[in-house]
Amino acid sequence: MLKSLALINVGPADSVKLKLGSRLNLITGDNGLGKSFLLDVTWWALTRRWPQEVNRNLTSGYMAKPTNKESLASIEFSLESKTKSVSYKSQYSARDEAWLGKSGRPWNPGLVIYAHADGGFSVWDPARNYWIKRGNVDIQERIPAYVFTPQQVWDGLDIPVNGKESRVCNGLIADWAGWIKEKGMDAKRMQTLLRNLAPSKELGDQLRVSPSLGRLSLNDSRDIPMLRTAYGVDVPIVSASSGVKRIVALAYMLMWSWNEHRLAAEELGEERTNQVTLLIDEIEAHLHPKWQRSILRSILDMAKIMHKQADVQLIAATHSPMILASAEPLFHAETDAWFDLDLVAKEPDSWAVELTQREFIRRGDISHWLTSNAFDFKEARSLEAENAIGEAKALIKKKSKDKTELQRVSKLLEGSLGEIDRFWLRWEDFRQNIGTPK
Repeated sequence: MLKSLALINVGPADSVKLKLGSRLNLITGDNGLGKSFLLDVTWWALTRRWPQEVNRNLTSGYMAKPTNKESLASIEFSLESKTKSVSYKSQYSARDEAWLGKSGRPWNPGLVIYAHADGGFSVWDPARNYWIKRGNVDIQERIPAYVFTPQQVWDGLDIPVNGKESRVCNGLIADWAGWIKEKGMDAKRMQTLLRNLAPSKELGDQLRVSPSLGRLSLNDSRDIPMLRTAYGVDVPIVSASSGVKRIVALAYMLMWSWNEHRLAAEELGEERTNQVTLLIDEIEAHLHPKWQRSILRSILDMAKIMHKQADVQLIAATHSPMILASAEPLFHAETDAWFDLDLVAKEPDSWAVELTQREFIRRGDISHWLTSNAFDFKEARSLEAENAIGEAKALIKKKSKDKTELQRVSKLLEGSLGEIDRFWLRWEDFRQNIGTPK
């Protein structure tokens, strides 16, 4: 579980410091300012491997490098390990092309699950990926992590083990089909996960699993799980919408990582982990607003149900005002934090990225989040309406009686504002005060 993170000369910002909440952490900011980058660094801090370093087929998760090659760069963090709180500082060595620090066995941060924005996943399991001892020497002979491309989540993951290609995960399609055939607890757990990730108990919102498996074609021998739609048609999971696939893949990876950790802990005769860290990039990706409105609570609840004995920490990046609004009834300053990345003007033609831990204020109406520091909209309206209102406000300040200008701005407002928009009251009041009829 990560407690703090400090970067110098790494990433878009000159320096970044985060003091993370023990339960929920939200990261907002415009595209390209470093949200995904912060999640990649967080994964590295907890596992000491970059996702792309483990799986070269990944199109993201590359090793971070200094922004200015002539200056020192460092990554410093503190975390709660299995037994104690620890701190670590690593500096970049250009000659070694690596981040160097204390040698020896890293600390055990508990189970770490990283949902990438493109549909890939990374999993670090203390029962299967942690170093082993041979004599009194720490040896990293175990697989360093399980890192899936989006396709491997569905079709399975093969990793070289002792010089031989080994299947370490069957993939969503094969595993889920097997669970349905067995009609055992795993099938019931998967259905429970899907039911609880749905935005409501209404029939149209539920992802119902068909009791029968399907086939895609005569030449494809795979048994495919089928979802039963609200209108009574069974659809192969591979033909489902992007949003449904996102939910199903998330449920599967939560299920797979929990199941494999449980089995490995039993095999080793160890207790299950007492810490789980979930990293989710673009948590709202592909989801309808009604799913966005419930996804935060659903993930926290599901993780806590599956890992009853563990502390669960969620770190999520988002572009969605719906996600922030949905956090309002959940957010507690003692355990949660909101971090916002902004592009700030330093001098003419000079900009810099800054990260701020902002106070989380309940704003009620979701549109108020659009005009908050998270998104910086001037108006929670279309761009055309925002520009029209801007011109109207400028004209109001002038108290102009130029009929041509008034007519021009009125047409801009008529073409962009809704008929019941509250700004009409202000505009009509202005026109009456200067004696201009509608």
